[in-house]
Amino acid sequence: MIFHAFLIKYAEIAIKGKNRYIFEDALVKQMNIALSKVEGEFEVKKEQGRIYVFCPEQYDYDETVEALQHVFGIVGICPVVIYEDQGFEQMAKDVVSYMKNCHPNYDGSFKVYTRRAKKSYPITSMEVSAELGGRILDEFPDASIDVHEPDLTLSVEIRDKIYVYSQTIKGAGGMPIGTNGKAMLLLSGGIDSPVAGYMIAKRGVKIDAVYFHAPPYTSERAKQKVVDLAKQVAKYSGPIRLHVVNFTDIQLYIYDQCPHDELTIIMRRYMMRIAEHFAKESRCLGLITGESIGQVASQTLQSLAATNEVCTLPVYRPVIGFDKQEIVERSWEIGTYETSIQPFEDCCTIFVAKHPVTKPNLNVIHRSETRQRWRLLRLLRLINIDYKHSESADAASLCLNLKLWYTKKEELVNSSSMTAKKLFCNVFAYDCHNGIKSSAISVDV
Repeated sequence: MIFHAFLIKYAEIAIKGKNRYIFEDALVKQMNIALSKVEGEFEVKKEQGRIYVFCPEQYDYDETVEALQHVFGIVGICPVVIYEDQGFEQMAKDVVSYMKNCHPNYDGSFKVYTRRAKKSYPITSMEVSAELGGRILDEFPDASIDVHEPDLTLSVEIRDKIYVYSQTIKGAGGMPIGTNGKAMLLLSGGIDSPVAGYMIAKRGVKIDAVYFHAPPYTSERAKQKVVDLAKQVAKYSGPIRLHVVNFTDIQLYIYDQCPHDELTIIMRRYMMRIAEHFAKESRCLGLITGESIGQVASQTLQSLAATNEVCTLPVYRPVIGFDKQEIVERSWEIGTYETSIQPFEDCCTIFVAKHPVTKPNLNVIHRSETRQRWRLLRLLRLINIDYKHSESADAASLCLNLKLWYTKKEELVNSSSMTAKKLFCNVFAYDCHNGIKSSAISVDV
């Protein structure tokens, strides 16, 4: 049977009071974005408290439904057949014809629900429902009427035309994207972070993402895997801007200079600083991670507190109370699991301490980071590079004089001195850390 339109059902939006139109407009916008990828000219319209998608004469039904199922804010999608209003007798014939086409040989219980948007219609809603129910029983003698718990509800809406539907396809739920601000997702190639991004986006938050790449220790295929994951999440969240940060030099510097049991925590603190830099640059209101309490050494409460300390933006962890199996099940549901388990290493799994600290002491972490800063300052003095820094003991507070640094850059790269080359590696690490745009590329997915 050919369906002429889809009635879109929503839940939370209906209780938004005077702001309801803002959420409806956001939902219409996201539906238009989703349907733009489907062949055909679709029209999304708000009509008297309803949202309808009017379809072209020829379109792919399955593809259209799938596109709408990826739009947050929709809880139900009802395929609608539209008939001309030619009086009640013709409407009764059309409704019986609909039942024969959509539910042939029906023998369960049903009820007819009528809604009159056209208040000038001469028959009341109750009278229409009762009369149509009788006509259907005449054609389906094995069926029965149950107005309380029917197996099937046949809905008839009387507008300028007659809208008939009886099926509700489950939608994604949640809130329309863009109604609750914007946040930055730390996206790895694992199972957890795509699920975290999906769950926050479901609450109406637009997301961008940052990925930490460590060539040559991680391959281009590992980076492509993350791009693919971002695209899969973007089916629900809308377009994502993915920032790819070259993290190799920072990791090597930390690996060389820090106690190995603190390696994971200090690396995570650097990641959070860099992610926050991009978040503020993109006017995001928070960071999102896929951390779950106790899953690994860096996700104990003490470790999470240590990584939180370097952030001024709030950090949202939507899967923090999930166990691994629950996260895996959700990743299956949203279609990211098969991509997440592809066997490509990410930067978090390359430089792993054999015995990572599980209850880091912040004072100890601060001392380790302070030693990094003073080591770098001593190296800078050797080549007379001017510098300025704050009173903070954090290595992240160091700001290089970039003009002088670039003056020395070519000399350092071409030098045969191992000390000079190592110095360049360290300086570049801080250059990346301080959010210089050359340290990252951004890709729209």
